[in-house]
Amino acid sequence: MKAFIVDRYGKKESLRAGEVPEPALREDEVLVQVHASGVNVLDSKIRSGEFKLILPYRVPFVLGHDVAGVVTQVGPRVRQFKVGDEVYSRPDDFRIGTFAEFVAVKEDSLAIKPKNITMEEAASIPLVGLTAWQALVEKAKLKKGQKVFIQAGSGGVGTFAIQLAKHLGATVATTTSSANIELVKRLGADIVIDYKKDDFEQKLSDFDLVLHSQDAKTLAKSLRVLKPGGNLISISGPPDPVFAQEKGLSGFLKIVMTLLSFSARKQAKRLNVNYSFLFMRASGKQLSEITSLIDAGVVRPVIDKVYPFNATNDALAYVESGRARGKVVVKLK
Repeated sequence: MKAFIVDRYGKKESLRAGEVPEPALREDEVLVQVHASGVNVLDSKIRSGEFKLILPYRVPFVLGHDVAGVVTQVGPRVRQFKVGDEVYSRPDDFRIGTFAEFVAVKEDSLAIKPKNITMEEAASIPLVGLTAWQALVEKAKLKKGQKVFIQAGSGGVGTFAIQLAKHLGATVATTTSSANIELVKRLGADIVIDYKKDDFEQKLSDFDLVLHSQDAKTLAKSLRVLKPGGNLISISGPPDPVFAQEKGLSGFLKIVMTLLSFSARKQAKRLNVNYSFLFMRASGKQLSEITSLIDAGVVRPVIDKVYPFNATNDALAYVESGRARGKVVVKLK
């Protein structure tokens, strides 16, 4: 099958277009013919080697973390899906590979595709949708009337998280450029700060939650806009000891994570707020909850560009530019 392959780690390394065998199907997996695949910042970070400590993929491997497509084969232990089902997923770590014509996905990580959207729109959802769900619903337990600051509101996670937070009844603040102010307002943002003109720390205070996706300087400022007892959940790092424990990492890596997050945790403690790191995991069950929201019209996908499959490297470069409004997708079928 055709695929885009990481041969060497490196920020300037392009993915190689080549032929690889179809993935071997395990008993609890289904084979999905890929119709579309979402492109994420995570793909760039893995390709560049930034996550090698956490996710030590052995080269060569096929990249890609979002898929929408059709089931073509099921393993003997699979009960929920059948050949011909239209599905979508964020495959499990170490079973990624959606920049290809076929991908094997665990049954537990798969969900039926929402009925009222296209394959391209469905492929844009899993990683960012699950990230927002696990941050806002599972980890923060965001409640009606609370205030949440979602950074980079016009990005992939931001466009989904704003809609989900509004559905949960929260007051939503976000940052974006002037060109995207109307977009994030349409998605439900109540307070919009043009990061090129204004300092959000001067505008925001007493927030219950921050969904952090930016750099260390922004992290330090974000902790200061929380009210006592508030929570900052970071999806951009640094990873903390709890994350190392949950992932079952080695003692050495636990020490590394402790050191990396020491400054953030120390500042949070001094301010009487909480810091935690989230690295989203695959979940078909949660994706089914998201399907219900999409089918009900509560959340809608936001796509900037759709590239043909042979332009996957161009799609990845566009994501790396940081200019995308919502998600970038590659189309195979």
